[in-house]
Parts: sequence; C-alpha cells; structure tokens
Amino acid sequence: MNPFVHAVHFWLQPDVSDERRAALVEALKGLGESPNVASCRVGVPAGTDRPVVDNSYDIQLVCGFNSVEDHDRYQSADDTLHTQFIENFKDTWAKVVIYDSLEA
Repeated sequence: MNPFVHAVHFWLQPDVSDERRAALVEALKGLGESPNVASCRVGVPAGTDRPVVDNSYDIQLVCGFNSVEDHDRYQSADDTLHTQFIENFKDTWAKVVIYDSLEA
C-alpha cells in the first residue's frame, strides 16, 4: 500500500447518461497514467448491508501516492491529466467527498 491514499467519492447528477458515466469511469481509470500516481483503482458501491456502510455514492476513485509531494503535484496545474479530467467531467457530479490519509 502506498503511504498517501486519496479516496474520492462521486455522487453523479441524476441526468448523467449511461454513455457519459462509462466515459467518466474510463477517464478516472486513466488518471492512473499520471506520473505522480503510484496506484489507481475505480470502483462502485459493493452494496454491503451494514448500518455503518455508506453506499450512497456512485463511483469511488482511490489513488495511492508515494509521498505527499507526489499528491501535491497531482493536485497542481502542472498535472494536466488531472486538471483536464476535472475540466472535462465536472458537469457530471453533484457532490464529491474526499478522504486523504497517511499511513499510520
């Protein structure tokens, strides 16, 4: 596991088409090609039925970084793959919640 984990949860706009959603998923997977990203996983809720589990999001992105500095470069305008993704798909989400963590 990478020492810095960036977990992003997307709630999509209700009118997002299946085709647009599929394009979003592929673009999220493509973020793993960023030179700053060490690992990348895209998933959907598992549907586990437990009171403590939030299955209300639509898509989850989990990126691993080897350092805080790599994450910070990913978030900067210098990472055009990430900034272009945001520009191309920001109309698809209604809400985004991010959990960043460092290895304890």
